[in-house]
Amino acid sequence: MPRVLYLVHDLSDPAVRRRVLMLGAGGAAVTLAGFRRGENRLADIEGVTPLELGATADARFVQRLVAVAGAAAKLPRLLAGAPRPDVILARNLEMLALAGRASTHFGGVPVAYECLDVHRLLLNGGMTGKALRAAERHFGRRAGLLVTSSPAFVEHYFKPLSGLRAPVHLLENRVLELDGRETAIPSRTRPAGAPWRIGWFGAIRCRKSFDLLAAFTRRMEGRFEVVLRGRPVRSEFDDFDGLVDREPFLRFEGPYRNPEDLAAIYAEVDFTWAIDFFEEGQNSLWLLPNRLYEGCRHGALPIVLDGTETARLATEHGVGLALADARLETLIGRFTGFDEAAYQALHANLVRRGTRPWILDRADCTAFVQRLAALRRPAEQAAAPQPIPSLVANKVDCHDR
Repeated sequence: MPRVLYLVHDLSDPAVRRRVLMLGAGGAAVTLAGFRRGENRLADIEGVTPLELGATADARFVQRLVAVAGAAAKLPRLLAGAPRPDVILARNLEMLALAGRASTHFGGVPVAYECLDVHRLLLNGGMTGKALRAAERHFGRRAGLLVTSSPAFVEHYFKPLSGLRAPVHLLENRVLELDGRETAIPSRTRPAGAPWRIGWFGAIRCRKSFDLLAAFTRRMEGRFEVVLRGRPVRSEFDDFDGLVDREPFLRFEGPYRNPEDLAAIYAEVDFTWAIDFFEEGQNSLWLLPNRLYEGCRHGALPIVLDGTETARLATEHGVGLALADARLETLIGRFTGFDEAAYQALHANLVRRGTRPWILDRADCTAFVQRLAALRRPAEQAAAPQPIPSLVANKVDCHDR
């Protein structure tokens, strides 16, 4: 059983829980260590008790640097009782900085770098961006694998800008399904006259999306509603709760468990808001968000924006509704005259695609753990690093097929 030390920037991030579940389902023994973010409470994940490295906060970059420096100083003491891992998986740049120290502490352990978002500071054209990219190259020099979630990240950032030379493992943000049941995408029936519901689930961080959806539902006079669930990034809103309270057709219904609650919450909505402007023109163009896969798996049609990687994938599978641009009038025009027959035709096409494009099963988990475990093999550790391949010309999925 391979042992994985998973270093994370936010122990309470639902995506961290999913990755721990995935590693365990793939046959790994996991040691989890990372930072507490704000006031979020720490909790065991399927019997894995995390090691806390300190506390950080959203949108406080300097404070996070100080916290990482403090953690580096005390890391040998914190890891003194931990079993020696076969591989270290470092999520995000700050944890990559700690991975080298952890590797040295354990006598030289291979490192994999997990980067599922490209932060806007890494793309900065000034001294800050150059310094961060130099740090990424420095700390990533010993990384034997780059784990990322979208081929567009590779094509637009890792190949031209980062300078990393590690092989790529594309691990999309698909829904984790470990029960082995072959359940189809559910059919949909809607009560006559019921409002259409758009679900915006996950990290609620995009103020532009909030304002667009608020204006849209007001203009549609209740024929459309928006349900928000998940974790609001409150640093991006002046008063998130007040904003929601003032909108007659928006409501926030709190956090949920992923993947356990997904079927129930997506059954309550007709569409998934799969558009993000948080890092407009950069990361927002390239990402493939969790909600795209979750909504499609559970029968909610995605709303996407032309020109994004999200729209490319939705178009490739023939699902969803695409907007030509982000103007309110465009959104209104797309749904003017939209009726039950139009919805059922689009939904039938989603059902025909089946679940496979949207899920990760136990075989996928095992393949990922085996890829990590392969880093410990002496022959592979000694191999010269290879340039990052083109994922546009040669698409790979989580199996690297």
